[in-house]
Amino acid sequence: LSGGKLIVHPSPAARFVPEDNIIVGNVALYGATSGEAYINGVAGERFCVRNSGAVAVVEGVGEHGCEYMTGGRARHPRPDGQERSPRAMSGGVAYVLDEHNALYRNLNKSMVSMEKVESKADREELRRLIEAHVRHTGSAKGKRILEDFESYLPKFKKIIPEDYKRLMQLSAQFEEQGMSREEAQIEAFYASIRS
Repeated sequence: LSGGKLIVHPSPAARFVPEDNIIVGNVALYGATSGEAYINGVAGERFCVRNSGAVAVVEGVGEHGCEYMTGGRARHPRPDGQERSPRAMSGGVAYVLDEHNALYRNLNKSMVSMEKVESKADREELRRLIEAHVRHTGSAKGKRILEDFESYLPKFKKIIPEDYKRLMQLSAQFEEQGMSREEAQIEAFYASIRS
């Protein structure tokens, strides 16, 4: 995916529950650089590996989702409590619906941190992602989440790589000093390699 929108949903005549079934196979969005993907169903293994800028919403993933991700955004619930990702992100953010509190044991804790979705910006971004997902795919799961967003919110986890988080914090500090976003990001990069 290098631009545009990719929307995948089952036929209205399908007799299966999308959130419980694989609808896109292994390595979907491998190496994505930009654009958006909305998938009403589960993705196979290695979803969004090496994503460097695309936004993706999916209703579950197999093993090694978001591995080596360097940028972009991903949001995926796993309804059966068997969340298996993300493990080795170095950039970007993943919002994961962790309904069974099983996510923590499947993270590479030396590279990523798991946080609550608490800031206003994160809450708004998550809601926008879900709204876009529902608008494009008609997701029943997404509709249920939006109808009771405040109850679901504590079940979502924000997964962010430690180095990426530090870079974003530095960048925000430089922006507050009057730099443009691009200048702040460059300055944050240099500041991070000096420390």
